Amino acid sequence: MSESTIALYNTLTRKLEPFEPLVPGKVRVYVCGPTTYNVAHAGHARANMAFDILVRHLRARGNEVTFVRNVTDVDDKILAAAKASGEDPLAFSARMAKLVDDDMRAMGMLAPDVEPRVSAHIEDIVHLIETLIDKGHAYAVETPKGKDVYFAVRSYPAYGKLSHRNIEDLLSGARVDVGDTKKDPLDFALWKGSEEAWGWASPWGKGRPGWHIECSAMASKYLGPHFDIHGGGEDLIFPHHENEIAQSEAAWGPSLARYWMHNGFLTADNEKMSKSLGNFVTVQNVLARNDPEAFRYFVLGTHYRGPLSFDVETQEGGRVVFPLVDVAERRVEYLYATLEALTAAAEGGSDDESQVPAPLASHARTIAESPERVLQALDRDLNTPQALAVLADLGKVANEVVLFTVKAKKDKLAQAAGRKVARDAKAALAKACEPLGLMQASPRAFFERTRQQRLRLRELDAAAIDAKVAERSAARAAKDFSRADAIRDELAAMGVELLDAAAASSWKVCI
Repeated sequence: MSESTIALYNTLTRKLEPFEPLVPGKVRVYVCGPTTYNVAHAGHARANMAFDILVRHLRARGNEVTFVRNVTDVDDKILAAAKASGEDPLAFSARMAKLVDDDMRAMGMLAPDVEPRVSAHIEDIVHLIETLIDKGHAYAVETPKGKDVYFAVRSYPAYGKLSHRNIEDLLSGARVDVGDTKKDPLDFALWKGSEEAWGWASPWGKGRPGWHIECSAMASKYLGPHFDIHGGGEDLIFPHHENEIAQSEAAWGPSLARYWMHNGFLTADNEKMSKSLGNFVTVQNVLARNDPEAFRYFVLGTHYRGPLSFDVETQEGGRVVFPLVDVAERRVEYLYATLEALTAAAEGGSDDESQVPAPLASHARTIAESPERVLQALDRDLNTPQALAVLADLGKVANEVVLFTVKAKKDKLAQAAGRKVARDAKAALAKACEPLGLMQASPRAFFERTRQQRLRLRELDAAAIDAKVAERSAARAAKDFSRADAIRDELAAMGVELLDAAAASSWKVCI
């Protein structure tokens, strides 16, 4: 396998495999999206980010990607939540879907090329169910609420191949509810008859689709019955994705998807973060405290298939913090400060300056190689921790270039060469960050938005801080250094760091 070959871990085979799309250069990706009965939590953002990086990387490697992510807007949980709020179920679901979409975009996620909703694809779902019945893989049964339709699991011999479970072992743990009319405990619902107002007409009477059938119908509509990558959280491997494979391949033959990718959980208190457990932190909770790029950096620090612990602490005074995201925010701040320093160091001169001086030769090589090294890290099953390590090396080298350029003020040739290397470093940093979705703002915009957020969190007033800084400058000018030091300590206790420079002092609010 060459270094430029993308390799992905395939849940289906439990192996790292070279990625080869069905059509060279064109990749079709389907990812299971949200069930819109509540707002998004940090675990949803982590799951979406895994496939955001996948799509970014595939495109960076020159592929044309069609990215489909569904919205489940027909579900019993949606009906219950809508009843509780007194809203029409689809209106409620649409409102929740917009909140989730707003949160994902705030987190810097790419929008899918197609975002189908279950409610708009009932006809496609019904047609697929009819196909399964016609082929002997599904059956309808009478119930007090109308007709249900079930998939006959034993009609599909390969059942269990994704989760690597034996059908007899599954049978021993299967549950049969009182009043259940299915023929086999393993069979699952494709259509559920309903006497409630919320439902759609079908050959089996009024009802709603089961959960699993929706993805098979929508994926095939937009990507065809056979496509490249199917993704989702590891909790979907069984039964959702297992059932998708069974019903899709029973209808159209194998394989539904060539590669199956699953992200690990975001955990809180050693348990999966979920709404049902009540241990979730919403995306809005995160964004109220931290910059969205900080959360992205935090997530990318752990491989997408591994568990990721999301720590929450309550400080004195009741302030809730996310310590590991704070650490990530400082790393992002460092990268933006590096970019700002490179911009200043690169000013002036032309692009055709003298040769790179010997002290910067290895720096220039590191800078030139960094964007490709990031892509190579992502080639290896989206190894984002390794990609961040490349960024760390690039940041260190870039700051050394800035220092060289500052010190070379009396040597015009050396300074000119330093400016050129600084320009190269600035371009390399932007290019290396692009497939990771980092550094998507200007340094000025980043520092302004984080300053305003931190001022709000600490309940500080910028004008009052400016006054303190001016008072300290006056004290220093008057050689009243004890007063100047006292003001510095006072500001530090407020979480404000002073940045002294030859021209004037500035300040920043610490995270």
